[in-house]
Amino acid sequence: MSQDKIFEALASRPRRQILAFLSERELSAGDIAARFDMSAPAVSRHLSVLVNAGLISSERRGQFVVYKLVPDHLVNTLTQFAFEICPVGGPLKRESRRAARKSAGGKPAA
Repeated sequence: MSQDKIFEALASRPRRQILAFLSERELSAGDIAARFDMSAPAVSRHLSVLVNAGLISSERRGQFVVYKLVPDHLVNTLTQFAFEICPVGGPLKRESRRAARKSAGGKPAA
């Protein structure tokens, strides 16, 4: 995977925010678009850049495409740490964690 693609992907604030929101759970493109007040085409472009950089993966489930972090990617490991202290990423990560717990019926996240 090209380092240039990774840096290009991380250079965008919306893409970093998407990574933070995906840090706790997988989401459809529609869920991401609804959270970030972006048009569907804009979300699609951001997701495409993140997929091409190897930071997230996608899986078709019926009529939806679901996105999730690639867990064994070193950049994702480092950004997970950074999101905990980042003033923008931290709140998104916590919001995602709360939503994941709520959808799991209040069970603690793994």
